[in-house]
Amino acid sequence: MSNTEGSTVPLLAARDLVKAHGRTEALHGASVELREGEILAVTGASGSGKSTLLHCLAGIVRPDTGSVTYAGERLDRLPEKRLSELRRTEFGVVFQFGQLIPELTALDNAALPLLLAGVRRQEARERAGEWLERFGVRGQGELRPGEMSGGQAQRAALARALVTGPKVVFADEPTGALDSLASEQVMTALTHTARESGTAVLLITHDAQVAAYADREVRLADGTVAPLEVAA
Repeated sequence: MSNTEGSTVPLLAARDLVKAHGRTEALHGASVELREGEILAVTGASGSGKSTLLHCLAGIVRPDTGSVTYAGERLDRLPEKRLSELRRTEFGVVFQFGQLIPELTALDNAALPLLLAGVRRQEARERAGEWLERFGVRGQGELRPGEMSGGQAQRAALARALVTGPKVVFADEPTGALDSLASEQVMTALTHTARESGTAVLLITHDAQVAAYADREVRLADGTVAPLEVAA
């Protein structure tokens, strides 16, 4: 468990989110909170709107109605320039298939957020190499994604998401394309590193074994969020 029990003010909060894709309403009054340093799992059936919720919380898409507040700022009202800045510096995002750039090595993929933030190339590569080492894939740093196993590539994607020292990592089915052993390795690396650095994690998953790594779990159904008790 994290040491978030004393935290009363959420770092990230969504209130009454409504979001439709065409005529299909993915979110219908969804509300959720994430506290500093907390690992929160959002579970639900396929098509329940989990990814839509993550995209709203990360400022990737705007809700039709409702609010998203991060550290006192209304994300749903911020200009795209500020949202892009947050995604470069304070947010890290990991997707199911990693979405590494295939033409770049694992090291250059992990260094990319730093380069985009204006860090000098040598320093960016050094810091990226340290993060690859944390996730046990520094030896694969000069390999391209197509030359790595799925688990190795996903750990490189985690390094990329954490290299800037974000306050929140959004992980959208990060083990969905992996076998059970690779899933365990990725989740162990993610949760250990998040707890060590005090990073909050919003974890989207349909897998109960993956959700068990979280401090708390909520379930998304019919466009709304309901809390679930997590066994001690």
